[in-house]
Amino acid sequence: MRTQVGIVGGGPAGTLLSHLLHLRGIESVVLELRSREEVETTVRAGVLEDGTAELLRETGVGERMDREGAVHEGIELRFGGRGHRIDMTGLTGGRKIFVYGQQEVVKDLYNARLEAGGQIVFQAAATDLADLETSTPKIRFRRNAWLDVDAGAIRFRGDAEEEELTCDYVVGCDGFFGPCRAAIPDNVRTEHVRTYPFGWFGILVEGPPATEELIYALHERGFALVSTRSPEIQRLYFQCDPEDSVDNWPDEKIWEELRARLATEDGWTLEEGRIFQKNIVGMRSFICEPMQHGRLFLAGDAAHIVPPTGAKGMNLAVADVRVLARGLDEFYSTGRTGLLDSYSQTCLRRVWKASRFSWWMTSMLHRFHHEDDFRYRLQLAELDYVTSSRAASTSLAENYVGLPMEPQEEGELSAQRTGGAR
Repeated sequence: MRTQVGIVGGGPAGTLLSHLLHLRGIESVVLELRSREEVETTVRAGVLEDGTAELLRETGVGERMDREGAVHEGIELRFGGRGHRIDMTGLTGGRKIFVYGQQEVVKDLYNARLEAGGQIVFQAAATDLADLETSTPKIRFRRNAWLDVDAGAIRFRGDAEEEELTCDYVVGCDGFFGPCRAAIPDNVRTEHVRTYPFGWFGILVEGPPATEELIYALHERGFALVSTRSPEIQRLYFQCDPEDSVDNWPDEKIWEELRARLATEDGWTLEEGRIFQKNIVGMRSFICEPMQHGRLFLAGDAAHIVPPTGAKGMNLAVADVRVLARGLDEFYSTGRTGLLDSYSQTCLRRVWKASRFSWWMTSMLHRFHHEDDFRYRLQLAELDYVTSSRAASTSLAENYVGLPMEPQEEGELSAQRTGGAR
């Protein structure tokens, strides 16, 4: 097989990149480990920054988001038995967020790519990358793959022979455990890691929304978050030991814990419903530098992970591929590689800012039970300051809705082209 850009990973980063390249007349092939059904039915978080929503809209894949997504103009910070609203729209000159599940974004992108004749190879596992420092890098892969979660290994059905995809460029959108990042030599790659001493216990609930806007709560027992996924499905979290087991948490114990952490002086009540999914996720910050090597570029979780407190994960992935699409467009239009050469530097500036914000939100809103009460009192004082100072509230709001694009990032919407492959 031969294409211009080979993309490993068909989640939001890889599929959006393929879509942006198509609009510029650049060919790509996407290799996705999972089946289409699995990707589209796995319910994932989806807080979209103002700029992310605008990009989807301007590139023709935002119609359903505008119709079905929930517009949020603020968030609530809850502590000391009281709620305090951060008016994000009022503080940022009209900007807002959309709550629209990641799986829904990917559905819209799949439909757009497949209707346009795009190549997405599902259940295809990349096994090796080669010749990354040449003009013809290669991705070796096998079809009929599936992930054996219990064994933590990729399996293959039948006689899946290895195939080779030759490209001009390779883009790794294959997440933290994919093979692309490991293809950057150890003496070139630096990985920055911060592991937090707590996790999130998450539940999916059948029932109406418990709140019109997200609630972030700090209680002496720990953090809690009230979110939503759709008018019928809600997502709630509370801070827990990352080594805990969901088996230790029957439904009533979960509701008791959430009620305690979310209680207010005005008697606010939490909408309950049937819990149909429980899971525990660890919390960490991770950044790989650089995000490129030879003809290989990393995007999304393959290059960086942030704790979900700041709602930055998918938005950073979108920012990465927006920058990369512009660089590839410059190369195929003019032969110049200036934007591609500066890809890592450009993306990492935003990545570090988003990581700082996510770290700050996480540190402000979670109990560090191994520390004394002094830390907790400082957190309460910081929340009091953030919710009573317009300057502090504005800083939170502008980071949450998404920082403006840097000059190096601008131009992707006006650069759209149509036409055949180059």
